[in-house]
Amino acid sequence: MNAERDLAPLAPGVVRALTDKLYEKRKVAALEIEKLVREFVAQNNTSQIKHVIQILSQEFALSQHPHSRKGGLIGLAACSIALGKDSGLYLKELIEPVLTCFNDADSRLRYYACEALYNIVKVARGSVLPHFNVLFDGLSKLAADPDPNVKSGSELLDRLLKDIVTESNQFDLVGFIPLLRERIYSNNQYARQFIISWILVLESVPDINLLDYLPEILDGLFQILGDNSKEIRKMCEVALGEFLKEIKKNPSSVKFAEMANILVIHCQAADDLIQLTAMCWMREFIQLAGRVMLPYSSGILTAVLPCLSYDDRKKNIKEVANVCNQSLMKLVIPEDDEMDEAKQSMNMSAEPTSEESLSKPEAASSGEPPKRGRNELDIAALNQPLSFLCSCERIQVTLNLDGIVQVLDCHLHDTSIGMMTRIAVLKWLYHLYIKTPRKMFRHTDSLFPILLRTLSDESDEVILKDLELLAEIASSPAGQTEEGHGPSDGSDVRPGPAELHVPARPGQLSSSSMKGLECSPSTPTMNSYFYKFMINLLKRFSSERKLLETRGAFIIRQLCLLLNAENIFHSMADILLREEDLKFASTMVHTLNTILLTSSELFQLRNQLKDLKTPESRNLFCCLYRSWCHNPVTTVSLCFLTQNYKHAYDLIQKFGDLEVTVDFLTEVDKLVQLIECPIFTYLRLQLLDVKNNPYLIKALYGLLMLLPQSSAFQLLSHRLQCVPNPELMQTTDNSKPSTSFKRTAASNIDYTELLQHFEKVQNKHLEARHQRAGRAEQLDRRVVL
Repeated sequence: MNAERDLAPLAPGVVRALTDKLYEKRKVAALEIEKLVREFVAQNNTSQIKHVIQILSQEFALSQHPHSRKGGLIGLAACSIALGKDSGLYLKELIEPVLTCFNDADSRLRYYACEALYNIVKVARGSVLPHFNVLFDGLSKLAADPDPNVKSGSELLDRLLKDIVTESNQFDLVGFIPLLRERIYSNNQYARQFIISWILVLESVPDINLLDYLPEILDGLFQILGDNSKEIRKMCEVALGEFLKEIKKNPSSVKFAEMANILVIHCQAADDLIQLTAMCWMREFIQLAGRVMLPYSSGILTAVLPCLSYDDRKKNIKEVANVCNQSLMKLVIPEDDEMDEAKQSMNMSAEPTSEESLSKPEAASSGEPPKRGRNELDIAALNQPLSFLCSCERIQVTLNLDGIVQVLDCHLHDTSIGMMTRIAVLKWLYHLYIKTPRKMFRHTDSLFPILLRTLSDESDEVILKDLELLAEIASSPAGQTEEGHGPSDGSDVRPGPAELHVPARPGQLSSSSMKGLECSPSTPTMNSYFYKFMINLLKRFSSERKLLETRGAFIIRQLCLLLNAENIFHSMADILLREEDLKFASTMVHTLNTILLTSSELFQLRNQLKDLKTPESRNLFCCLYRSWCHNPVTTVSLCFLTQNYKHAYDLIQKFGDLEVTVDFLTEVDKLVQLIECPIFTYLRLQLLDVKNNPYLIKALYGLLMLLPQSSAFQLLSHRLQCVPNPELMQTTDNSKPSTSFKRTAASNIDYTELLQHFEKVQNKHLEARHQRAGRAEQLDRRVVL
């Protein structure tokens, strides 16, 4: 029997028993092999030991015959038992054929392979660690085995291997990580459970620092967190929780930057648990790593901003996202506005401001995490060394402003986003204009159109934030000094390089009308964007009349609180003077006049106009008057406000030459109502001084004559009946001249020229009305034909 001679030193009986279908006979043969190998060990006959292992491997374990494979497995286990502590010398030869049998189609054979490997590992103990990767790979496959017996056997082997790793200090984590990173993306539930169990074990071993390699496996962990099995999700939650605890304890050893983008991706997950967990991690990262997270701000904002509009069903995610947003915003500091210039010097030596921001938290930290200011690095939540940042990270940390602005701009353009997200975006832009104005003004031209469109938002809160932002743009000193674009039309405008390109309708607010900028008000709080803002705002009102009707007064009143009210009215009047859409100009003037006369925000401006004591107030009156001429009744009301009663009377005399329409009479009616309001209390009191205010009485009688027999007519008539007899109001002191005549004489205003201007503007309106009527008649004729 050549075959039997080839299998020596195994006896023929042993060979036959090993291939028997009965387990008991194979077991007897294994005992014989164990006895034989022990003899070789005693003789130190390594060549024969290797020969026996080779025979059992090649001729049996890897045989085509299933019973031979079963015999080979039990024989290899017997060899390992016989070798004892010396089995480590032959582990490669012992393990490889057994692992091959893990892939066998026969579940019984896979079970026997598992049993054999268990015995081999049990004997070798720590010696198997150099072969850990192949063992782990094989076990990860058996963990998903469909046969319950095989799975049970693999669990026993798994527990044994975990015990060995736990008690050893020679585990090769570096060599294991690539395999773990590959296997962690398995979709099989049992394989995932197996992976998580190993991560929990490795995390619990003090000598194994898995935190260093967390960036390699974090993405896979978050994917497992979305498993359908509640048990696996819970295990994964525990694993992630342990890692987060470790991160909080040792932030100096954490590779925050390498994990930032992973968190950004999972903060946008559809699964609520994944999103909430990732958002909690992001919150901790921002608070612990501080400015290290700044380069990833655009991605973080992409993930966080939509969450701010979640409803109560996702309240937890919304709350954590809000903390992330606020914490990230605090990381932007004024020094970020000069980072580009400081970059070269920072490579040579540390910038003092940056050094301060790094040293502050070290001194401030004392047990409880301090409240972080915008100039502090948030990593100092705990008393930890900052060497991991002080060397290279600090120099590399730069604010990617372009990316942030792009994200914010995209969110503003997205009409589907919620109100809280829009508010957060506007708050971010406002914050950036405050902290980094010089850099932000580079983006103003691109942002301005969407900011103007946002004024049409349905939420008052959004509009308020938008107006705050626009007011900051219009008043920031950086807008005046920013080097960049010049005026697009080449006209003679106020020197301000960074200007908006204002699209003008043909012939309307054209380059000739831009010359009005020269006479527009200029104060230290206004920059070169202010006048452009006023132009664009009026264009917005012109193109969207509904906005003017519903929100026009609200917007202008808020701007008067945020900016200089005199500048707003002066510039708008200056622009409207050149407006070719006369109907819009009349409507806008009426709106501005109503705000001027009734808004509490403009109390100071009204007082300034009422007296006309200063050259500035008189200049403002003349500017307003010229635009107010678009609306006859508002012009009279302005004269009443400024106590120019003679001129008011002269204007009313001209009303006889105007086309009296229903709208005109309605406005006269409203003016009569206004005269009875508290704003014109001083005017009504001046009716007592008949002698010195004859033109006031004449003007009021003029209004009375214009009105039909209506309630307003009765109201004004009753008021005029209360005017006292001048003879009864005589006093003994007649020598004191009237203050009103004094003021009129001192005002040096050319009222004749103003009256001529009024007639000229009203003639334009008359022509425009006739043209509109003519077009309407032609259209009617076409319809009839």
